[in-house]
Amino acid sequence: MKFKGAIFDLDGTLLDSMPFWENLGSEYLKAKGINPPKNINEILKTMSLNQAAEYLKKEYFISGSEDEIIKEFIGLIESQYRLKVPLKTAVLPFLHRLYKENVRMCIATATDHELAKAALDRLNAAKYFDFIFTCSESGMGKDTPEFFLKALELLDTPIHETIVFEDALYAIKSAKEAGLSVVAVYDKSSCEEQDEIKAIADIYLNSFEDWEMML
Repeated sequence: MKFKGAIFDLDGTLLDSMPFWENLGSEYLKAKGINPPKNINEILKTMSLNQAAEYLKKEYFISGSEDEIIKEFIGLIESQYRLKVPLKTAVLPFLHRLYKENVRMCIATATDHELAKAALDRLNAAKYFDFIFTCSESGMGKDTPEFFLKALELLDTPIHETIVFEDALYAIKSAKEAGLSVVAVYDKSSCEEQDEIKAIADIYLNSFEDWEMML
């Protein structure tokens, strides 16, 4: 499969980081002395950091600005990105192969730019990407096709020769609505949505090792 551009999600696609995020909302509220509802993590699951900060501030009357709430979020998870979060299986060989084939690559993520860069630098993966594009920087969430179209514009590759790599159903839907081809990558955090993901995505990978078997 030949293509000139690749837009990669970070968490759950390249990084095995979703376990660190899944309980972030409830842990944040607990740190504020608030008893979190059972479904808080599910509510926040599809939100960018900005959207989550806005929601929590309004819903729980949290003092401080949304920017301050985001900084507190980042503080809770920063050490994981700087020291612990690993790459998923076979990611580096896959990225290296695309790099040798002159495929332009970028990161499109809801994660804070500095955290994303810190993890990629530590894991020797940053060199493969032209840039990191975040929801906070764009002012958009991954629940909108415009987010992916802006990433495509910055990557400057033809839409019909660019692929999005994603693990989350809502983001896969947005990328498809934008007119992009999507490779879905399995992650345990989306296991209950796999049937729908497989039906929507153009290609489905259990891991990046599967790519070799498709060639």
